[in-house]
Amino acid sequence: MELQPVALYRGALGSKFGIPRQSGLVPSLQGRIVFEPAFRNRDAFRGLDGFDRIWLIWGFSANRPAKGEWQPTVRPPRLGGNEAVGVWASRSPYRPNPLGLSCVELAGIDGMDLLVRGADLMDGTPIYDIKPYVAYADSFPQARSGFASSAPEPKLQVRLPEGLDLSPEEREALTALLALDPRPAYQDDPGRVYGMPFAGRDVHFRVDGNVLTVTDYD
Repeated sequence: MELQPVALYRGALGSKFGIPRQSGLVPSLQGRIVFEPAFRNRDAFRGLDGFDRIWLIWGFSANRPAKGEWQPTVRPPRLGGNEAVGVWASRSPYRPNPLGLSCVELAGIDGMDLLVRGADLMDGTPIYDIKPYVAYADSFPQARSGFASSAPEPKLQVRLPEGLDLSPEEREALTALLALDPRPAYQDDPGRVYGMPFAGRDVHFRVDGNVLTVTDYD
């Protein structure tokens, strides 16, 4: 089976660092699904405006393991990066077939682009398919969820400097992203400066205890 992207995701996050570890954790994070020319057909959108949420099937484009190589166990950040579980029991990007699945809010249709919120995707991520979210078939609130039985809570108090060149929506999304602590689980160095691209600029920050301070945004 050969797959070809039908669209690309365009959003504020330009690298893997800082991306929410699941979709829906930062509902204010906005993005756009831009279809490839061969799939910019208005008929394909017919009826889509009747759905509030959609499923995205996409590719882990920043992870390129050698063909045929894979690991049967991974160490999820949710478990502190210290405990191994089977790859089938995880949503790790390091998989035999590097495909991801995300449920996002469909915020609108702009021409033949889709406006979405809450995606856990990097800018430029290839989208292979889009399906509508159907509540009666896709929601099982009482289902067991193993070691991920509840959504992670914000860990850090975020301090942003005044005068950042951000829209109110971008400021809200950046604050929510940083509050979830984007650092690897094994790193806790108050002297270290971390960086991540956001909305076309580089955000640098330090973490001391439970306080994250953005030092500059350039």
